[in-house]
Amino acid sequence: MQQLAHCLNVVRSEIVHDHNVTRTECRHHGKDFCKLFKSITVDNGSEFADCAGMEKSCRRKGKRTKLYYCHPYSAYERGSNENMNRMIRWFFPKRTHFGEVTDKDIQRAEDWINSYPRRVLGWRSADAAMRECLAQVA
Repeated sequence: MQQLAHCLNVVRSEIVHDHNVTRTECRHHGKDFCKLFKSITVDNGSEFADCAGMEKSCRRKGKRTKLYYCHPYSAYERGSNENMNRMIRWFFPKRTHFGEVTDKDIQRAEDWINSYPRRVLGWRSADAAMRECLAQVA
């Protein structure tokens, strides 16, 4: 979906573990998760260590998605993600203490980023592209 819509979904979590990441997204998108997220590309962070667990579906037999790892120190393999990280840093510079960041601040950043027109989307916003994707799934 990220390649289709480039939509950002920020979730506050005290502890980031591989299962928390996919479970939260799975809950957010419900039964459409498998249709929306055919594959997910991740870096080699410890939160993505359990590849099989992240791919496994809780709701049905088989996999819910396919996980791909990019190579270490190869940001070019995840260019769209790096651009998204850059936009997030506009709102939350490195060394931001997230205990002091409110949910309203996070929502404001997410809303701004998702409404920003993108060349890769034909100058549509990620919100508009996501609505189109969701309409096709429905």
